[in-house]
Amino acid sequence: MKKLLSGNEAIALGAYLAGVKYASAYPGTPSTEILENLAKYDGVRSEWAPNEKVALDAAAGACYGGARALASMKHVGLNVASESLFYLAYTGVNGGLVIISADDPGAWSSQNEQDNRNYARFAKVPCIEPADSQESVDFLSTAFDLSEQFDTPVIFRTTTRISHSKSVVNVNGDQRVEHPGKKFSPDPSKYAMIPANARRRHPWVEDRLKRLGEWSSASAINRIEWGSKKIGVITSSVAYQYTREIFSEYSILKLGMSWPLPEKLIRDFASQVEKLVIVEELDPVYETEIRALGIPCVGKEFFPITNEFSLAVVRDGARKLGVATLEPVTTTSFATQVPTRPPGLCPGCPHRSTFYSLRKLKVRVAGDIGCYSIGVLPPFNAMDTIGCMGASIGIAQGMDAIGANSDKEPWVAVIGDSTFLHAGMPALANIVYNRGASTVLILDNDITAMTGQQENPGTGVTLSGTQGKKIDIEAVVRGMGVEDVFVVDAFDEPEVEKTIKQAIAIKDRPSVVIARGPCVFLPDYPAKFIDEVDDVKCNGCSLCFRVGCPAIFKGELDASTNKPKALIDPLLCVGCDVCLQVCPRDAIFRANN
Repeated sequence: MKKLLSGNEAIALGAYLAGVKYASAYPGTPSTEILENLAKYDGVRSEWAPNEKVALDAAAGACYGGARALASMKHVGLNVASESLFYLAYTGVNGGLVIISADDPGAWSSQNEQDNRNYARFAKVPCIEPADSQESVDFLSTAFDLSEQFDTPVIFRTTTRISHSKSVVNVNGDQRVEHPGKKFSPDPSKYAMIPANARRRHPWVEDRLKRLGEWSSASAINRIEWGSKKIGVITSSVAYQYTREIFSEYSILKLGMSWPLPEKLIRDFASQVEKLVIVEELDPVYETEIRALGIPCVGKEFFPITNEFSLAVVRDGARKLGVATLEPVTTTSFATQVPTRPPGLCPGCPHRSTFYSLRKLKVRVAGDIGCYSIGVLPPFNAMDTIGCMGASIGIAQGMDAIGANSDKEPWVAVIGDSTFLHAGMPALANIVYNRGASTVLILDNDITAMTGQQENPGTGVTLSGTQGKKIDIEAVVRGMGVEDVFVVDAFDEPEVEKTIKQAIAIKDRPSVVIARGPCVFLPDYPAKFIDEVDDVKCNGCSLCFRVGCPAIFKGELDASTNKPKALIDPLLCVGCDVCLQVCPRDAIFRANN
């Protein structure tokens, strides 16, 4: 049977067929759909974790117990889980353990373009890379077999294009392989990484890496497609798809296992071609290692080290090499260009009033990762820094520690509910412990919204839809020792502004404002009315435009001010009333609907 599956759907299928019994993840684009799809299969316990390190540690426990286990995350999530990756490289596994790393070349939804093949090299563990959905299914089984055969965690690296592109997968019914598992056998010399044990395990890790390289050279996971031997290309992942089209007449060594490299296979391939070309997205991992083997090759002189590859990018590199390639497909240019559409908060977003207030109060804002990151853009321009998950609170504390948090220019941290539970709690504890005086705004929309409405410990609902235990963020904050905790309705703009003023006025101790309001996509969203504009009262003052709502747009010019009046699209408006609250002329009202 044939199915059209995205890479993420295929990975979920491959994990199920490989006999995975436990899977854990924290949502993050482009990896989110892996666990969402895996949760649909019987026989697999799938759980959202509060962060990636917790996800990997839980998967480690499951594999120690003898089950095949999987932890899934986006590339920067592996930074959070990296300490766990490194101890697992030394302890090895019992049941198979695969770590999905969904990288994001082009930084489509991330703060960087890091290439996580480097983690495999750094941690001395194998890395497998599929080039399409079929390989995403097939290579998962190989990854688990490899994990158990060599007693190692395996990194399974995809990219945005592999994760989200769809291709045909051949599925022959329900072929799930049930693994009875091996009972945990207590062995502190293997599983307890005190310094003495770690020193003894390190030579074993190095020997394992050597044996993995020998396995890779003999495995069908890497294959040669012979053509003209004037040029030989080494490539992998989605870059292979572009390479086989642009270099269609030449020989290609496609790597399915990108670390450790198959040294013998590469030497054999290189010895039979006149010129060796490396086509790899992002870092020159292959190129560096192949040159270290003493094999002449070219790569990053012709292909960029930044941004994601495309057919056009690989074609340009091939032309620089002097390789005749297919002409680019001509496209029609239109006289009228479609206007750009910058990202914006959804109509009815509970974060809107907070950013409107922050901009109005002219405070400095240390931002974080989530929907609210959009607050850095016009019309709010209400964020000064955005780093990684949980960074906002530490940055605000540092500003306070050096005296930058002043009456004239106060600093606040803005963080979401899911992000606070992911990485914000230690930072808040640090402020309390060191007697800081920062103000933290927790935007609680009762969901992990940016990645597509995933549950988290703050919602109290599990991935399977069953009721878990809801973590009360207000109780957590108070339990950490914060005395001044303010809870405000996120849709009440005047109250939000007043509360933020009150919090930043406290200069001798930390304060926390929790702005509560459900994401507009949740079924319990409170809106009941659609707002309209009184054309007579509106004079085009433009204050309502500053709330940045896509439902509000410019209409005809006002005769007295020569400024555009506001119009509200009834198909987009959900009646959050923020625009109504900021209008100084009462020109916006609730319609009778």
